[in-house]
Amino acid sequence: MSWAYTASQRSGEHSVRTVHTALDSGASLLDTADMYGPFTNELLVGRVLKERRADAFVSTKCGLLVGEQHIVANGRPGYVKRACDASLRRLQTDVIDLYQLHRADPEVPIEETWGAMAELVAAGKVRALGLCAVGARAQRRTGARMHDATVRQLERVQQVFPVSCVQAELSVWSPDALEALVPWCASRGVGFLAAMPLGNGFLSGTLTPGQGFEPDDMRARHPRFTAEMMAANQPIVAGLRRVARRHGDGVTPAQVALAWLLAQGPHVVPVPGTKRERWAAENCAAADLPLSHEDLAEIAELPPARGSWD
Repeated sequence: MSWAYTASQRSGEHSVRTVHTALDSGASLLDTADMYGPFTNELLVGRVLKERRADAFVSTKCGLLVGEQHIVANGRPGYVKRACDASLRRLQTDVIDLYQLHRADPEVPIEETWGAMAELVAAGKVRALGLCAVGARAQRRTGARMHDATVRQLERVQQVFPVSCVQAELSVWSPDALEALVPWCASRGVGFLAAMPLGNGFLSGTLTPGQGFEPDDMRARHPRFTAEMMAANQPIVAGLRRVARRHGDGVTPAQVALAWLLAQGPHVVPVPGTKRERWAAENCAAADLPLSHEDLAEIAELPPARGSWD
């Protein structure tokens, strides 16, 4: 609604209605971050929370600063505390249900950042803490697999204060988190928020190879969204469509992709993003789509996605 996707299609009023539609359709988790905009998405969510705080579980993130040309991490304890106060004001609430560290700061020991976040829990400003893809920087520095690096950081912060939730990318075409990160969460009773569960829109089946994206849309520069790679990955969408057809008219590839995530365990919660009421209602309906063993087996046999993801 406020970051990384087609700017010409953004509308504050439409977005507010979309959030209301999601809540009306059974969603309860609203996941945002101070960097989205920056700041404008929290303001948008705050407009809804002012009316419907009791209907929503509110999650936001800190730790990333948006400059003119770069995004940088900031995990200094003083900054984290100021960022939390600012988010509370924008969200028009007196407590954040889940406060996530968006990225670890390579210049600050993660235990120091996490300790400051734990103090926010003690102060009653935050109810629970989560980490969001914090291993990415470690992976680039050391060559280790990203999720293995994340697990190592999770083990470190667990010694300071309990981790309630981990957020990382997980979808039919990006399933790597299933190897280490999702099992780590399951074995410790930690929730897992599946980011980009529809593959930045690709798994919805509504995008066509070579369609083009506006310059400010992150997909315009993404290796998997070139015309060649979008064409090469069409068999994945075709497989989701086959499964959808078995469940009757009106079932969509997007709903199958979301239902697949829900089938990974009760601790896995997809967080699809959308700007439109129609898609919000459709996404929520995926919670009522039970996939059979046959469905899951067919999805497991789909070809791996082609194209670099980084």
